[in-house]
Amino acid sequence: MELLEGMLQKDKDEFRRICNRLLSCCFLCKRNAANKADYYFVLKHRDIFRNYLEVLGCRLEINEDYGVIQLTNPQNYNRLNLKLFESIILLILRILYDEKKRELSVSGEAVVNLGDIQDKFLSLQIRDKMIDKTTMRNALSVFRRFQLIELLDREIGNEESRILIYDSILMAVRVEDIKTAYEKLEIYRRGKRTDEEADENEAD
Repeated sequence: MELLEGMLQKDKDEFRRICNRLLSCCFLCKRNAANKADYYFVLKHRDIFRNYLEVLGCRLEINEDYGVIQLTNPQNYNRLNLKLFESIILLILRILYDEKKRELSVSGEAVVNLGDIQDKFLSLQIRDKMIDKTTMRNALSVFRRFQLIELLDREIGNEESRILIYDSILMAVRVEDIKTAYEKLEIYRRGKRTDEEADENEAD
């Protein structure tokens, strides 16, 4: 491949591995120790990565302020369609990230626990009971795969289990996305109330 001409073989191997990683998880976050070397490798060869990935119809977005690299697709191919409660949990994580960052210094890590997520969920008044453990576990596994969070405790079944929210959440859920998500939540609330009223009328 002409793009890789002049590159050492070990760097070519790294290039291929990182490209496949980006295609799989979409994000590289500098704060993630497992990704840090890959993050800097992409910065070093950013033009090669951009040109190669552009051939595949993808766009490489680099935000050095956040320390995050994101792979997007302008044609919206290979989009991950989240389930309703996965979307809600992702929104909550974004809100908690903002709240935690306001409490901390700029360099501080945004660490929350499951209890924080459940409390925020109840405060949104989506329903009057907490998110069940299976739904929560599945959602967090998806977000961990995409380098949005890290689970700091092996047991994620109790409310004290800690979650590190990476800066990549800022690019996964941008400000305009939060506004849209709130609008969707309001539609869901109205739909839920309508269903409940219909059930009550049928019971009468």
